[in-house]
Parts: sequence; structure tokens; C-alpha cells
Amino acid sequence: MREDLRVAAYAVCVRDGQVLLARWVARDGTKRWTLPGGGMDHGEDPHDTVIREADEETGYTVEPTALLGVDSVTEDRSRRLGSRAAFHSLRLVYEARVTGGTLRHETNGSTDMAAWHPLEEVANLERVALVDVGLTLWRERPANGHLTPPVAS
Repeated sequence: MREDLRVAAYAVCVRDGQVLLARWVARDGTKRWTLPGGGMDHGEDPHDTVIREADEETGYTVEPTALLGVDSVTEDRSRRLGSRAAFHSLRLVYEARVTGGTLRHETNGSTDMAAWHPLEEVANLERVALVDVGLTLWRERPANGHLTPPVAS
């Protein structure tokens, strides 16, 4: 079985009781909220990845202020033409603050909308598990950057 590794970096931006999220559009058209961020380019520093991805998906310039933790997820996935792959997603989660830019939606990307959501309403959103992972890391700030037990991803 093929092994696929994806390394990505994400931002948890909280201000005035709201969190910044981007709406991810899956290949099947399903839309769910996620943290702004995404895959690292080869040779790119994850710190730079989170800055680039947040800008692409939200229009904001962000400054990563702390590495909150690392989330590691593995699963068996189907690939094109019916093959299978052992997929491993390694997600670096940063706390970040908005330092500039203007909120806007991404065009021609993996997300179609960006918005601030009140923290108390996040539980009612259609969202990916990474949102819960990121907010738990932000709230708990584990010294080793690892959630125990892990939040279901």
C-alpha cells in the first residue's frame, strides 16, 4: 500500500471572543469550517506556511505568536483509480494574531469563504475536527504540545 504524508500549518486566531475560520470545500462539494492554513511547499518553513495560507484563505496578514502543538492523524484512504493509501497528516497548529489586511474570501482555492465566529457558537458549526483540536490546544496550552487523550480527528 502506498504511504502518503502531508505536512501542514494552521492558525488559531482569536480576538474579541471570536475565532477566524475558513470554509473548506471537499472534492464531493461538502463544505465545513476549518482553521486557516494548509500544506507546506517543499523547502518552506512551517512558520512561513501559516502566514502564506492565512493570507490566501482570509486576506489577513497574520503573525504566529506561539506554536500550540502538533496534531498527527493517520487513516486509510482511497486514491484515484481505486487504489488505497496509508495517509498521514501532520498538522502544526500556531496561535496567531491579525496584523493587517482585509477579510476576503479565497477564489480558486480549497476554501470559498472566511469569517469570524463567536467561540460559543463553534460547536454548532459544520466543521472539521481540526477546529476542535486547535481550540483545545489554544485553551489548554499543553506544555508538550500534545493533547492527551487526543481530540478525535
